[in-house]
Amino acid sequence: MTPVKVVEKIAEMRSLRRGLGEPVGFVPTMGYLHEGHLSLVRGARAESRSVVASIFVNPTQFGPREDFASYPCDTERDLALLAEEAVDVVFMPSAAEMYPERFGVYVDGGKVTERLEGACRPGHFRGVTTVVAKLFNIVRPTRAYFGQKDAQQAVVIKKMVADLNMDMEVVTLPTVREPDGLAMSSRNTYLNPAERRAALVLYQALRLAQRLWLEGEKDAGCLRREMIALIQREPLASIDYISVAETETLDELDKVKPPALVSLAVRIGRTRLIDNIVL
Repeated sequence: MTPVKVVEKIAEMRSLRRGLGEPVGFVPTMGYLHEGHLSLVRGARAESRSVVASIFVNPTQFGPREDFASYPCDTERDLALLAEEAVDVVFMPSAAEMYPERFGVYVDGGKVTERLEGACRPGHFRGVTTVVAKLFNIVRPTRAYFGQKDAQQAVVIKKMVADLNMDMEVVTLPTVREPDGLAMSSRNTYLNPAERRAALVLYQALRLAQRLWLEGEKDAGCLRREMIALIQREPLASIDYISVAETETLDELDKVKPPALVSLAVRIGRTRLIDNIVL
């Protein structure tokens, strides 16, 4: 297995980019890779002549009481996994490289960033849109790949690409789940055994909403109430939000009109988890 090419400087990444065969697929990550990330890499490989991945834990998308300092990291393992998937280049800049002294221009994602994750985590999407715009400008991909698990993030980035006339495509691939249904996430490693069992309540609530809808329930308020009641029966769970919303604007719905995004954020102990399905 050939070791993957690792690039730490923006100038070197730009220089290397000129020699990559087209089309170029790009998978931005914060590292500590799992099967969900690797599914994005495989999606990029299937549609691209060249594949670039990035590993960068972006400080500007974490709030002051969030887990930036403790975010899990295993760079050696990540690089080995990316090499196995035949990634051509891994861009792995430092925070100082991405945010040099006197850095001061940020990207505002607009109204779609003000609800759900944006309401719970002020400033989060300002950091996400800024770093992703920077990565897109540096890597200049043909297509960039994101997971459906971070549904609002995908909506925000697609809107940014459209509104700023970026010459590229954003591809969203399905959420990858553990055999018991828990959505794969780097933060799952924070869960102790009891919390890991309790975390199944997220997917159970989503499946409940899906079942009710398939049985004919169109009242979005009813879906929310039933999901809340189910989650509240789990002692280790604390709800941040339950949403049944339009898939592009993320406006909350009174009546379910497909496609509709059912999403939730729930704290299991100290660990905050998100998940969603589309009706």
